[in-house]
Amino acid sequence: MKVLVTGGTGYIGSHTCISLLENGYEVVVVDNLSNSKRTVLDKVEKITGKAVSFYEYDVGDEVKLRTVFREESIDAVIHFAGLKAVGESVAVPLRYYENNLISSIKLMKVMEEFAVKNLVFSSSATVYGNPASVPITEDFPLSTINPYGTTKLMIERIIGDYTAVNAGFNAVILRYFNPVGAHKSGELGEDPNGIPNNLVPYITQVAVGKHDAVKVFGGDYPTRDGTGVRDYIHVVDLAQGHVAALKLFKKSCGLKIYNLGTGTGYSVLEMIGAFSKTVGREIPYTITDRRPGDIAECYADCAKAQKELRWSAKKGLQEMCDDSWRWQKENPDGFA
Repeated sequence: MKVLVTGGTGYIGSHTCISLLENGYEVVVVDNLSNSKRTVLDKVEKITGKAVSFYEYDVGDEVKLRTVFREESIDAVIHFAGLKAVGESVAVPLRYYENNLISSIKLMKVMEEFAVKNLVFSSSATVYGNPASVPITEDFPLSTINPYGTTKLMIERIIGDYTAVNAGFNAVILRYFNPVGAHKSGELGEDPNGIPNNLVPYITQVAVGKHDAVKVFGGDYPTRDGTGVRDYIHVVDLAQGHVAALKLFKKSCGLKIYNLGTGTGYSVLEMIGAFSKTVGREIPYTITDRRPGDIAECYADCAKAQKELRWSAKKGLQEMCDDSWRWQKENPDGFA
């Protein structure tokens, strides 16, 4: 099976490319490199010993997308490409709506033109908004509190509406919780532009000396230590979830939706403490105001994925911390 991976040079996309190649899939990547680097695919090829076809295109460019589908015999698409920072989406919402929605619609139009009927969509736990309780199951009410989450929910609904009226079209929506970690080789990890929006790369960059202290956004949430609680999942486990999703396409599956997480929530301060043990010294932090668009607590119930995908997260918190630190320590300036 040949799989098109949009956003395949990104953090989750690149690790998924490795899992795909290791499981015998052919991989084609489309990425505009707006928040990633071409050298990522060199690392993917070095780790796997297998080649990746790469097109430096924007997914929102229908003409160039058609070129890819015309030149490659695509069997399935995994759609990662999109803007993904919660705080930034609050500041510049139109940019998020224009980029994430329009590019997804254009991708599906080109898939339709070339009769590609299998799609895995990279969604997010943000579609649950501020949940009334935890853990979260897939049938929880859906709502959003930031534009990033709203784009994910709107794309989910577009996919659902399309699947409902197109017999033979298969879509698997994967709602991620909080990906962390890195490839065990130390060759591949999370390398955000500028100051990280996500907690773990912020911690590792403080540990390596790039920043003075971790900014903890909010210390007065109704949680066990006042800081936000999240379900952190190793990126390699997450990547394996996409391989499991592709297996559903062996027969028609229609629309399927799954949470991908560990089912365990850790607070920001607990994560900083865990990393302090990995690094061997205290990670400094300061508590500041809450960040717009954040919620108090969010972690998954993954029983449905365990039952239907035969998938579950295997890597624990210590491995997440160790792998993240190995990557940052060996690559203090990221891929630069």
